[in-house]
Amino acid sequence: MFSLSELAPLNQHQNRSKLLKPWWDVFMDYLVVLMLMTSVLACTEQLSRDRVVCIPLDPPVSTNSSDHSPSSDGYVALTPSTKPTMHIPHNISPDLHSAARGRRTHLVYQQYIYISQVCYHEALPLCSRFFPYMALLQSLVLVASGSFWLHFPHTSSRIEQFLAILAKCCESPWTSQALSHAARQENFQEKKKEERQTPPFPPSSTSPSPLVTRTRCSSTDSGTDSPLLKWSESASSAAPPSPSLSTVSCNSTTSSLSLGCGVHRPSSNPSVMADRQVISLDKSDGEQARALFERVRKFRSHCESSAVIYKVYLAQTIFKLLMVTLILSYTIPLLSSFSFNHTCHPEEKNLVGYATFECIHVLSSLLRKLLVAYLTLLGLYGLLNFYTLSWILHSSLQQYSFHSLKELCSLRDVPDLRNDLAFLIHMLDQYDPLLAQRLSVFLSPVSECRLLEESWERRWGEEKLHAMTHVDADGCSSLQLVALPRLPPALFTLCQLQVLKLELITDARFTSQVANMTSLKELHLYHCTAAVDPSALAVLQERLEVLQLTFTQASEIPSWVLSLRSLHELHLSGRLSSEGGVGRSWALGSLRQLRHLRVLVIRGMLQRIPGELCEVASSLVRLEIYNEGNKLLVLTGLKRLVDLTELKLQDCQLERLPSALLALTNLRTLDLQHNNLRTLEERLSLAYLRRLSCLRLAYNRVLVLPASVGVLRGLELLDLSNNQLRGLPPALFTLRRLRRLLLAGNLLEELPTEVKALQLLTELDLSGNRLESLPSELCIGCSELRILNVAHNSLSSLPTGIAALSQLCRLDLRSNCLEKLPAELGCCAGLDGSGLLVENWLFLSLPRYVRDILNHSGTPTGTYSEGHSRPESDSFPYFSPTQWSFFSALESQI
Repeated sequence: MFSLSELAPLNQHQNRSKLLKPWWDVFMDYLVVLMLMTSVLACTEQLSRDRVVCIPLDPPVSTNSSDHSPSSDGYVALTPSTKPTMHIPHNISPDLHSAARGRRTHLVYQQYIYISQVCYHEALPLCSRFFPYMALLQSLVLVASGSFWLHFPHTSSRIEQFLAILAKCCESPWTSQALSHAARQENFQEKKKEERQTPPFPPSSTSPSPLVTRTRCSSTDSGTDSPLLKWSESASSAAPPSPSLSTVSCNSTTSSLSLGCGVHRPSSNPSVMADRQVISLDKSDGEQARALFERVRKFRSHCESSAVIYKVYLAQTIFKLLMVTLILSYTIPLLSSFSFNHTCHPEEKNLVGYATFECIHVLSSLLRKLLVAYLTLLGLYGLLNFYTLSWILHSSLQQYSFHSLKELCSLRDVPDLRNDLAFLIHMLDQYDPLLAQRLSVFLSPVSECRLLEESWERRWGEEKLHAMTHVDADGCSSLQLVALPRLPPALFTLCQLQVLKLELITDARFTSQVANMTSLKELHLYHCTAAVDPSALAVLQERLEVLQLTFTQASEIPSWVLSLRSLHELHLSGRLSSEGGVGRSWALGSLRQLRHLRVLVIRGMLQRIPGELCEVASSLVRLEIYNEGNKLLVLTGLKRLVDLTELKLQDCQLERLPSALLALTNLRTLDLQHNNLRTLEERLSLAYLRRLSCLRLAYNRVLVLPASVGVLRGLELLDLSNNQLRGLPPALFTLRRLRRLLLAGNLLEELPTEVKALQLLTELDLSGNRLESLPSELCIGCSELRILNVAHNSLSSLPTGIAALSQLCRLDLRSNCLEKLPAELGCCAGLDGSGLLVENWLFLSLPRYVRDILNHSGTPTGTYSEGHSRPESDSFPYFSPTQWSFFSALESQI
């Protein structure tokens, strides 16, 4: 047993299959049904009423004459040769009780039945006996062959998937929205064409007639009346009421696809209709539409790989045509075989006494009429098959092009289809062309892009951008966007945003809406070629102050960058030098319009100082060049930057101090780290850099510090870390304003006693040298010392009088040869907490009361917590808490 619900899918599949049946297939289905009904009627009549009635023709054989003599009661035997005529007067009524007249046959009832059965099989033709069954069998074969292509295993799966996709396309709200958008654009373009062709009204006309715009004739979208949507509605009616997709599409189809003719009221602004926004999809509808696009794409690639459905349908049509031809060829000659009278000559004379019988076939007249009706229907069926075959052969059904849709400007990109998918669309067009139009929405790349744009804009809304905004170290609100296809429209609503960082944005475009970003001052572009509209460029020229660009080639730099007249800082990271040698200028171009540029940072591979820098020489105060290990050959361009106060030339492979430095008399900061400097030549004397306050020469190969360094009276920071110094000249200690002296990573074996002259010194870094002792004068003269780093040396003891360093707050004594610590460290109040960096076992050598003083803040000295920041020294080594604990435990075991 089975329930009715199990039959529902069969009915649903049958209803949906109607979409792929053209009018001739439907007509042939009805003809087959009529043929089937005719054959069933003939079979029913033949099973219930079919028989023959027979009577003997010749006289019986006379064996006994007395048996056949006339009897005394008045009966007369009549023979066919002697049939008496009887005249009955009209005025005499027949005697109902008169004796029977006629020829006596001497056959009993059983003999009649016997003879009728024998004659039925011997005298009756085969067509009269088996025509109904043959017609029924032929009708069943035609019924099966009529829908074979819909149920063949290799085609039914594709057809079912195609119908399911078509149902989803008709139900999706995105279909109505896309077609409505296409129709509006089409109407808008037609209006523009009409406005161009319509001559202007003469100024003398007093009462101009209102503008009447004609559009194409409107037609109700029949996609909602198709069995496909009816099936969807019937399927959804059984479920609890909910806002289903089919309801939305059915209610909005008529209004969404208004490709019609009509008279519209004039509008003062023709672009209102074109720019009118469609109701956006919610999140679930958008996800379903995106999934449907992917499903259509996969189905298209699968169906276009072969033409199985087309070949099966062609073979089915040829088979039906051959079948009809065969049936007609042997059935038409049988019409003459249907006769009412039949003569039978049974070989049973010994049983019945007669040799010839006259028989009549009761159903011969009815069967003849049914056969004529059957052949008529079969002839119409054959003509329709012939028409179908000619349509298949004369039409290119393996290619399909959306010619009508390409008239719509937003659906012109619908690709041409081929093989099975093209054939299915051709069959669908025979039912309703608007269904193919709805499917084309999900074949259009432009439609998919519009859907992705809408979904993407909904995803990157104002709320999400606000949540991603944070406050950077400078206290500015900052937002970073990475790997997006374009800028979200909601970005231009962030009026409080100050720093915008864009990285790997494919199509970044600043529109006029950037005027809403009133607080934007800084812009970072990492491998992002941004386009700027003219109206947006005017805004950026007035507001943008800091711009950072990271690129691969100089051709990636937008041209509008060099027109930002209010720009104060410009950071360029990438290859700027042009190919072909030193003499050529860099590939960026003129900087003439950057009149307010004060800071220029270049991270690239330059071979020369760009001569274009002289165009901003009057405003430029800081120049930084990080040359990534390439040798900077020509530095004469520095001579024109006389107002420069800060210069950084790192990784430029410099072997000596540039002579162009002599012209930079206003220089305050000179950074030549990570070069190949071996000596600071005496002939330069550094006498021209008297205003220099910061000199960084770390990570070079300087062997000797010249005595001319003493002329830098205003020097406050000197960084000579990671060089090859073996000694320090006395002139160094004449720099009375020196506050930070960084000498880590050299070959110093002793610290001169003249260090006491540096009374303003607050930081001294001597780590990574060969010191065995420290002079006691250091503790006496440098009373302002706050940071002292002597780690990784060979100190065996600390100098006496270290208690005089009352301002000391950071002391690093790790990796030395100390055996104990002096108790005077307790007088250094600034060392409490984590200010003393030393091995744990060495810290335990201090008296208990000293340890209690140093642990006053609650955190044991010699251990780190992750919340502590790195020391202020640039070369001060940092060790994580796990590293420090490991060293302490290991050394305590030793």
